[in-house]
Amino acid sequence: MAKKQETLDHNYTEDSIQSLDWKEHIRLRPGMYIGKLGDGSAKDDGIYVLLKEVIDNCIDEYVMGYGKTIEIEVKDGIVRVRDYGRGIPLGKVVECVSKINTGGKYDSQAFQKSVGLNGVGTKAVNALSKYFKAQSVRSGKTTWAEFERGELSKQKNEQSTNLDDGTEITFIPDTDIFLDYEFRMDYIESMVRNYTYLNVGLKMIVNGQEFKSENGLLDLLKANISDEALYDVIHLKGKDIEVAFTHTTSYGEDYYSFVNGQHTTQGGTHLAAFREAIVKTARDFYGKDFDPSDVRTSITAAVSIRIQEPVFESQTKTKLGSQNTYPGGPSLRNWINEFVGQQLDNFLHKHPETAEAWKKKILQSERERKDIAGIKKLANERAKKANLHNKKLRDCRVHLTDLKNPQRLDSTLFITEGDSASGSITIARDVNTQAVFSLKGKPLNCFGLTKKIVYENEEFNLMQNALDLEDSVENLRYNRIVVATDADVDGMHIRLLLLTFFLQFFPDVVKNGHLFILQTPLFRVRNKKETIYCYSDMERQLAIQKLGSKPEITRFKGLGEISPDEFKNFIGRKMRLDPVTLTGETSLHGLLDYYMGKNTPERQEFIINNLRIEEELEPLTEKVDEEESIEA
Repeated sequence: MAKKQETLDHNYTEDSIQSLDWKEHIRLRPGMYIGKLGDGSAKDDGIYVLLKEVIDNCIDEYVMGYGKTIEIEVKDGIVRVRDYGRGIPLGKVVECVSKINTGGKYDSQAFQKSVGLNGVGTKAVNALSKYFKAQSVRSGKTTWAEFERGELSKQKNEQSTNLDDGTEITFIPDTDIFLDYEFRMDYIESMVRNYTYLNVGLKMIVNGQEFKSENGLLDLLKANISDEALYDVIHLKGKDIEVAFTHTTSYGEDYYSFVNGQHTTQGGTHLAAFREAIVKTARDFYGKDFDPSDVRTSITAAVSIRIQEPVFESQTKTKLGSQNTYPGGPSLRNWINEFVGQQLDNFLHKHPETAEAWKKKILQSERERKDIAGIKKLANERAKKANLHNKKLRDCRVHLTDLKNPQRLDSTLFITEGDSASGSITIARDVNTQAVFSLKGKPLNCFGLTKKIVYENEEFNLMQNALDLEDSVENLRYNRIVVATDADVDGMHIRLLLLTFFLQFFPDVVKNGHLFILQTPLFRVRNKKETIYCYSDMERQLAIQKLGSKPEITRFKGLGEISPDEFKNFIGRKMRLDPVTLTGETSLHGLLDYYMGKNTPERQEFIINNLRIEEELEPLTEKVDEEESIEA
């Protein structure tokens, strides 16, 4: 035993110690700098973080009073961002984008209350791009530098120009790191809108489309509220702080939080303080010791603060950890509590109709909570027992709540229909990060029902417990909830029923980008040398043309027909997911009523007007193979 230990120790030598240069470390450990990689299907995927890091520098210029327009162009995977600020000092262009821990924001006099403080952002973009170009213009002079995967390839010395002052960054994400990625313009436009809401007067142009806000967070809430507001948005502004909120008819709590213009998607100390302040003010104003959940249920709110030298919990800056407004300064919690307590109390006294509407909502939430209290207790006891032998859930080892685990963002729950589909996924899955929840037939259509049904219906209750959604989306156990059903009529119906469940009772799951639909292939086209999986009829035709004479064609009618060995290809790194998104332009109640409500005349008319009769093709696999081979 001692001899073995000696051998092991001997293998740990000076040669075991490595020092990586800046770009090698970023490329080896990209998650430390940009969070998860992804393929662009989720709003927090790495390619959007790269864009955000570049835009943040432009925003910091605007905040300091330089440049009122930012131009963004995204085309064919190439991203160009141009601001009209002061421009990077010409002699420091290369250093600012390629020398780690180099930047102008260490000097708090040059950049007060900025986001980028550590000199990493653009360097990460540079290192993770197969092509990167930085150009600066200052006082009629310009210089630029080009890089490939962080390596300087070309450099232009200072020369005269007629261009306006500012900085232009162009980059192409490296396909060796971001596999099969695609920019979704709706995600980019949503990001840009948030920037304009937080920087009133700033004009941002995305592929020729202009975005601008005049009312800040008030505009943000009006654009994102998908259900009827019970009262006009309460909008409060102070020095370095702005809040806005209202209550709607939907369940859950929906928050948009920002620090120095940075969208803190995971909240942090400022959001915790705001949620606390809302409850305290309501209790003081109405003179009743309301339950916090009754005060906040159905709230849609936005809070934005600006502080000096913010401390975030990671390089991606999605969660604030600061306890003070500046190092050694007043408590952040006390500052927010004092502002909200004073300003909101004044507002409620001046607007009694709003105060009455909010009180009515609190009392309604209280009644509903007490109404389900009894059945909730029984349902939780049932779920607790089921957890010991929950045949519906095949859990994984890593969860989103495992904050120190680097794989937490890969945690996925597949919701499947039937035993055959769940069987294939269960065998093919990664047991570390992928869990499976199996449905028994079609779930209940819960449209128009109260949350009481979540506890009365055993399947819904077990699903809620598996996800740990009872109290808050913050406790969600899986980063991705993936609906995996057959691509037939029944499968589509089950998708709609599940979407109704989440949209009605847990809309914040959808709004936070956690819900997806799994794409699985419809056809397999192969010959002796190559196999191609096709997700549409068009892909099938192209595959037939590529493989030439007499390829074997198989049509998958259900997930259960796909062998576990093949299924690994469809739920691995190249998994195709369609994100379920919800915009403020869509009325949630109206949408669900149309699709899942009673058989309305509007829906009947749509079906009649769009009804098509198609011939039944490909009745027999062998015959189809032969016919299609001849055609090819």
